[in-house]
Amino acid sequence: MSGNEDLEDQDRQQDQEQEQEQAGEGKMEILLELNLKQKLATRLGTLLLATLVFASCCYNNALASLTLGAVVALLLRNPTFVFALVMTASRDLKALQRFVALNVYLLRRDRGGFTVARCFQEQARTHPKKPCFVMDDRRLSFAEALELSQKVAGFFKDQGLQKGDCVALLMETRVEYPCLWLGLSQLGVITALINSNLRGESLLHCVNVANAKAIIVGSELLDVFKSLKDKEQLAHIPVFQFEGEESRELLPGAVDLSTALRAQKKLELPSSRSPEEARSKLLYVYTSGTTGLPKAAVITNLRFLFMSAGSFYMLRMRSEDVVYNPLPLYHTAGGIVGVGNAILNGSTVVLRRKFSARNFWADCDRHNCTVAQYIGELCRYLLATPYAPEQMKHSLRLMYGNGLRPQIWSQFVRRFGIPQIGEIYGATEGNSNLINITNRVGAVGFVPVYGLRLYPVQVLRCDELTGELIKDSKGHCIRCQPGQSGLLVGKVDARRAVSAFHGYADKGASEQKLLRNVFAPGDVFFNSGDMVVCDILGYFYFKDRTGDTFRWRGENVATQEVEAIITNCVGLEDCVVYGVQIPHVEGKAGMAAIVDPGRKVDMEYLSVVLRGSLPTYARPLFIRLLDEIPRTATFKLKKRELAQEGYDIRKLSDPVYYLNRDGVYRPLSEEQFEALLSGKAGL
Repeated sequence: MSGNEDLEDQDRQQDQEQEQEQAGEGKMEILLELNLKQKLATRLGTLLLATLVFASCCYNNALASLTLGAVVALLLRNPTFVFALVMTASRDLKALQRFVALNVYLLRRDRGGFTVARCFQEQARTHPKKPCFVMDDRRLSFAEALELSQKVAGFFKDQGLQKGDCVALLMETRVEYPCLWLGLSQLGVITALINSNLRGESLLHCVNVANAKAIIVGSELLDVFKSLKDKEQLAHIPVFQFEGEESRELLPGAVDLSTALRAQKKLELPSSRSPEEARSKLLYVYTSGTTGLPKAAVITNLRFLFMSAGSFYMLRMRSEDVVYNPLPLYHTAGGIVGVGNAILNGSTVVLRRKFSARNFWADCDRHNCTVAQYIGELCRYLLATPYAPEQMKHSLRLMYGNGLRPQIWSQFVRRFGIPQIGEIYGATEGNSNLINITNRVGAVGFVPVYGLRLYPVQVLRCDELTGELIKDSKGHCIRCQPGQSGLLVGKVDARRAVSAFHGYADKGASEQKLLRNVFAPGDVFFNSGDMVVCDILGYFYFKDRTGDTFRWRGENVATQEVEAIITNCVGLEDCVVYGVQIPHVEGKAGMAAIVDPGRKVDMEYLSVVLRGSLPTYARPLFIRLLDEIPRTATFKLKKRELAQEGYDIRKLSDPVYYLNRDGVYRPLSEEQFEALLSGKAGL
């Protein structure tokens, strides 16, 4: 048995080394491509100059002479700009066409007073029999989904709900889920989409902060809700229980919503509409809560239109597409960007109650999906599954979402045969929106080089450790140059859907996300909290969250870069890196937490990989092996609690390893721990 295990370990190490070599080859390919493009741009510039000289000499044309002078002056003053302009001309033209089409669509909807419910009504009447939402063997046609939403509107109008009221929706993914909040929106009622994984005080907080006048509970979550039913804050809030296909005991005092809707008459939208309807509140969508209690972000009808139609127009999606959406419907990615493909664009959306890496490709093949969504670490989980020929039996032409790590991007595309990746950058409440439509590996989007100062997204110089902005002598913020990492911000302009900021239900929390007087008195920018870097071609790359970066041995350590290397080394298992304080030592030392329930991580091999991949200051001083890392419903790993627990082997039951002077990780001993606390560890 030990011989077989050694062979398996050798095979695994060889595979991991091969993946690292492939990643290196991918970087080399990008560099070679950039060099070729530089040469091409130089030749194009030379050819342009020669042509203008010829025109000037032969025809003595004054216009040609002036043009020649302008081109020469531009080349001498900023050759990099000319190079970038030439290399990105086709990209920017394509993006401009799509961006204009998107803005025309939004402008018409805004001025016409179109709400999301009205847009859906249009789609339902255009193709009533077409499947709208599909999950397992259940499906709702557009006509059936519209009818259900109209019955919901009629029912809750009879209950006395009015425009501006809020209803909390606590339910797992099902085909009826979007129909419930669509029906409420017909009345102008706001729906708070509650995370179905929340428990206890976090769940109670989400209901209270939305000031909900009623609660709709899916029968599958009755046990969760029962634990809160006795809370004084919920004592006077009516509860409506939705059964779906399953039938369970009715919660005491609750109304059987499913039964009531069967006998309910439909309530259709009035034919008249006012322009301000498009800017009315539609949903509360909660932040993931990685740094505290979730905050309720305000989603207006126009914001919903922008978020969903943005990806549709910019990625050239089609109403004939079948979109696979395995993401939870209470978050932006699944519940707005994904579901919006059906509501606004007439596509069929295939849902799944919970993401399954094992069934992902089988679902895509079964439902003939042409587009699929991803988020967070989903792609890494797919890569970690054993190879099977069936994984290539799909018809996907596009996968889009956010959070695909650059280190596994090329490997993911090659293994699963994905023609196009559409990486999107944006936050639920934010206005710093970018999108990658060119398959550029690792980029979260781009801005044309001639529009870097015009587009509302800017990158500001700041302290990477604290996120504090660096200002000039006049007290104004400083824009980053290409290659400099900085804080990504978005200019707030309430007149435009692209750059409006609607904040949170809590006005105080909204103000904390705003930066004022950035470049001029009175201007306002949204603080994304993300560190990014922009290259000379206008592509943006995510670097780290402000506050995650820490300083060690006089150098800044970006946690995401270290996490990516360790993750590839340990077989794509979950890993987070954070800084921990050591007494009597300046800065914070790096510590990595790796999911390894079987304690199979080869520490000697990991030591070799980190020595060969990272500078001395970036190598974690401590490594902790644990059974599971807590994460949000959107697969974001929580590191705050782990950082607080630190490396105290007297309190931790998990094994903690320490980087010894010979560069090898070994279990942290009691003697070494004492030396660290007393400042005698030689750090």
